[in-house]
Amino acid sequence: MMKEIVIAGGCFWGVEAYMERIEGVVETKVGYANGHIENPTYQQVTTSRTGHTEACYIKYDENIIDLHDLLKRFWKIINPTIVNRQGPDRGPQYRTGIYYMEDEDLDIILKTKEEEQKKYEEPIVTEIEPLKCFYEAEEYHQKYLQKNPRGYCHIDLNS
Repeated sequence: MMKEIVIAGGCFWGVEAYMERIEGVVETKVGYANGHIENPTYQQVTTSRTGHTEACYIKYDENIIDLHDLLKRFWKIINPTIVNRQGPDRGPQYRTGIYYMEDEDLDIILKTKEEEQKKYEEPIVTEIEPLKCFYEAEEYHQKYLQKNPRGYCHIDLNS
């Protein structure tokens, strides 16, 4: 059964490159999520005034990987206690988030957050919200690190 989720973990290039390597992930796209501007451009999002976060849409086969295991992998590549920053990237467009499309996923998401919180003294600030909107980023951002193997990435893609 195919399922979908949108996650944000700083610069979307690395998040996509990491997630697309996971067995059971069948499709990824980078884009802009949960802002208040329709069809934003990258240049608009970088102003920090659109409300959007750089995000990665994921379609996965639940028969191969379930949401719990997928999110365990996600938590490994972010610091969920930092507001509006991951690695050297700063601004609200780099906030972390899990944006769900099906209400039944919320219990699983909250369970993984609770498990992850045990690793930190500071509170987890990762947004957990229903997906309000997702706009695909420009083509040059899609599969960016495949197209540019020496491109910037704040994520250890081998973790």
